[in-house]
Amino acid sequence: MDRIRDLPGVLAFVVLFVVVFLRAGGTYLLGRAAMRAGHATRWRGKLSGPRMARARQLSSRFGVFAVPLSFLTIGVQTAVNFSAGLTRMPARRYVPALLVGCVIWAAIYAGLFTLLLDLSER
Repeated sequence: MDRIRDLPGVLAFVVLFVVVFLRAGGTYLLGRAAMRAGHATRWRGKLSGPRMARARQLSSRFGVFAVPLSFLTIGVQTAVNFSAGLTRMPARRYVPALLVGCVIWAAIYAGLFTLLLDLSER
């Protein structure tokens, strides 16, 4: 983290953006893989039943707002991205929401690093 704090603001933002994009996107892909693996097990009936169909529908329609909002929280981001993958939120909706969330997260943390650096120089 000290290396990121020592970077110029824009570069720190880019590094943080890439880090969170890879982490959150990877979590989404793990959720998709878990769903695929679950269909090959005894969980198949539960994962393709009416409840899961409803969860997929809700995730596709409204979950897209949860993705960027999760980047404003601590401890919820991973669960939201994993569940977006688990409920098979379409990538055409997930990726734009992910990009917005990554911008928010990187801006907050790059700003915090800049603020901390300014405070430490006083």
